[in-house]
Amino acid sequence: MNSSYAVPAVALVVLATVLVGAFGLRISRTTSDFYVASRTVGPRLNAAAISGEYLSAASFLGIAGLVLVQGPDMLWYPVGYTAGYLVLLLFVAAPLRRSGAYTLPDFAEARLSSHAVRRLAGAFVVGTGWLYLLPQLQGAGLTLTVLTGAPDELGGLIVAVVVVAIVAAGGMRSITFVQAFQYWLKLTALLVPALFLILAWQGDGAPSRPFDEPSTFREQSAVRVDDTLDLKLDRPLTVTVKGTVDGRAHEDQKVRLPVGTHHIEAGTRLTFDKGAPVPDPDRGSSGSLSPSQAENRGERPLYATYGLILATFLGTMGLPHVVVRFYTSPHGVAARRTTVAVLGLIGAFYLLPPVYGALGRLYAPELSLSGDADAAVLLLPERMIGGLGGDLLGALVAGGAFAAFLSTASGLTMAVAGVLTQDVLPSRGVRHFRLGTVLAMAVPLAASALVGGLPVADAVGLAFAVSASSFCPLLVLGIWWRRLTPPGAAAGMLVGGGSALLAVAATMAGFPGSGALHALLAWPALWSVPLGFLTMILVSLATPGRVPAGTAAILARFHLPEELRAEVKA
Repeated sequence: MNSSYAVPAVALVVLATVLVGAFGLRISRTTSDFYVASRTVGPRLNAAAISGEYLSAASFLGIAGLVLVQGPDMLWYPVGYTAGYLVLLLFVAAPLRRSGAYTLPDFAEARLSSHAVRRLAGAFVVGTGWLYLLPQLQGAGLTLTVLTGAPDELGGLIVAVVVVAIVAAGGMRSITFVQAFQYWLKLTALLVPALFLILAWQGDGAPSRPFDEPSTFREQSAVRVDDTLDLKLDRPLTVTVKGTVDGRAHEDQKVRLPVGTHHIEAGTRLTFDKGAPVPDPDRGSSGSLSPSQAENRGERPLYATYGLILATFLGTMGLPHVVVRFYTSPHGVAARRTTVAVLGLIGAFYLLPPVYGALGRLYAPELSLSGDADAAVLLLPERMIGGLGGDLLGALVAGGAFAAFLSTASGLTMAVAGVLTQDVLPSRGVRHFRLGTVLAMAVPLAASALVGGLPVADAVGLAFAVSASSFCPLLVLGIWWRRLTPPGAAAGMLVGGGSALLAVAATMAGFPGSGALHALLAWPALWSVPLGFLTMILVSLATPGRVPAGTAAILARFHLPEELRAEVKA
């Protein structure tokens, strides 16, 4: 990819982000400004800001990569990401705003009058936020590596520095303007190139139905395999090999591979002839953690699909960077209007990544072998259009990708810093909030340099599973069930969220690699969410004497409109 245009585009995005954040800094004065923008953000601005932070690296790069590798089954990701806001609208948005809380731990304490539950909720906010931040930093590293060949860690470091500066300087007030600006930038960065790519595809005579037949190489292609993998062949394939295949070393030799599974060592270069079929990679069976690890769906496809649907539908309501934005709404009605607007904005955006995935299957099929499927969005303009036009469109996409990392990382850092400041650091003032901002980013930045692992959409999907298993039961039962008790809430979060978190850790560590146990761990929401709900209900029923005093009044505050509550008080 030509970096002479892309690097300046990324630099412009970073500069624009800093300038827009500086505008928010000018009007940030109070502690409330830093935490919730003094609860004065209207529905249109808030909807754009929520969409900006929600459309992360998984949305901008990861969905296209998964569609390229796995096909149309991966369309459940954008469907689930969008439908999650419908669940949020129906059950949570307005009552959550009326709770008067700043953070999810604030809500837990307000509802249950328990410092222990508050601390536990805070721990899950921090854990989920850090898990979600990892793919943002890794995606930024991938983008900068594709653009310039720079080390993977550099892109994440740039995002970390910019985000910490913006959040620490202006808090919620600053990032609200930043994220609203970045939503429209991201939408433009995908929409404009997509129009040109579709025109180029129509004029190229390429297949009109990319998923109806096996993917093939449209020209002679050399692929370097960076991670050990196995290739599954359902028909013989002749390929030029420089490296080690099935334990035998080759030096630019033509090798005929028979039907079956063939082991490819890391560092091997395979050159495929024009028209050769793209073999199916299977890194899971070779024991290495790779982009196909969490999406190795062949063994349990139906279970994987249901697990994905449940995680994305229910996980949205517990994502700390999403929930905290509803506290910035002036009242419950504004929170509901904001959610409706978000459904339209993100629904429009999610029409675009599958287009890049389908075109990537035609024009960049080798990315499924090299493990760089997330780079399809970045590479397609140069592959399909080329010349100055391709370079400029590629630069626009690169700028949009960096905006995705910056906006989502800003919201996550804000949410985690708020919890650290309120529940860990000795003071809740602005100075300690800024220290919390540094701590919120330092841990995932260090982890991103040490942990390889899943592609961005997979890692985000796992974060959704943890969120759905811990905060979804807490919010739904806390808002709608008066018999919830502090022991029940704590037990449900520990059992549901804790088991999902252990499953995530095992998956990211590459255990067990395949089989039924792998499916259970890679898509835990299907069992961990019901487990969280069931535990919370049973323990609450077993401890009826622990229902907090004043629960009826608290629930009335959640559900009565602000105007009616004011009349009742009068």
